[in-house]
Amino acid sequence: MSDVTGHYERIACLSTEAVEVLYAIGAEDQIAGISGYTVYPARARAEKPKVSGFSSAKTERILAVNPDLVVAYSNMQSELCRELIAAGVEVHAFNQRSLSGIFRMIHVLSALTGRAERGAQLVAELQAQIAQARQLSAGWTSKPKIYFEEWNDPMMSCIGWVSELIGVAGGEDAFADLAGFHSAKERIIADPAEVVRRAPDIIIGSWCGKKFQPDSVIQRPGWAAVSAVRNGQVWEIKSPDILSPGPSAIRYGLPQLQKIIADWQKANSGELGAAQ
Repeated sequence: MSDVTGHYERIACLSTEAVEVLYAIGAEDQIAGISGYTVYPARARAEKPKVSGFSSAKTERILAVNPDLVVAYSNMQSELCRELIAAGVEVHAFNQRSLSGIFRMIHVLSALTGRAERGAQLVAELQAQIAQARQLSAGWTSKPKIYFEEWNDPMMSCIGWVSELIGVAGGEDAFADLAGFHSAKERIIADPAEVVRRAPDIIIGSWCGKKFQPDSVIQRPGWAAVSAVRNGQVWEIKSPDILSPGPSAIRYGLPQLQKIIADWQKANSGELGAAQ
């Protein structure tokens, strides 16, 4: 920490969204190390040393970049946080699972780096994008039911901010009842037939850390009866674009949700009009 400003100057980011935020607010020079899973911004991978995975990291590798602060995320990194604190390092662990939580995270990181005004500007930009998306979808009289799968074995759906973004984009989360749970274990869908029963109009896969395989989804027993499968409404949003609880989920994930839903509206406009 700087003796002059009182702000952190060598931050090790163990989660991707922290890296994205610090670059977005012009605090990239205060980053000492990043997660190896960092995607945004692309130049971060070339400019910064990689000090961790997500759930796996060596304390020594993090300490080697001499951080004055380590930024972590969720209970998945709790043991690593304990080890770092024991080694004398300051740690801030975020745990955001909602859009409001993402905005709070941005405000806090911005304050820690002496860039509160830049952080407020970033939050305002993201909120404006959300407001515009809500306005665009407000005129639709029908909302497609969407099954969003973030993991396939076991099947998991639908983490909080993604569920919110589905609503913002004009859809209805088929498993909105799971969105309030923090633990991934609590969002497991034990019976694949439950997806069939909930009859989604659209299926979106975003398997964290690996490529979505739509053919394997389509071929699941009984899923041929699902409207989304019958009508070819099975899509992928790459996990870095929506499963990182930071700006990328809004900047990149939300527009893709909007396009998928808008295309569904166009494809079903005649059918919807006849039903009215």
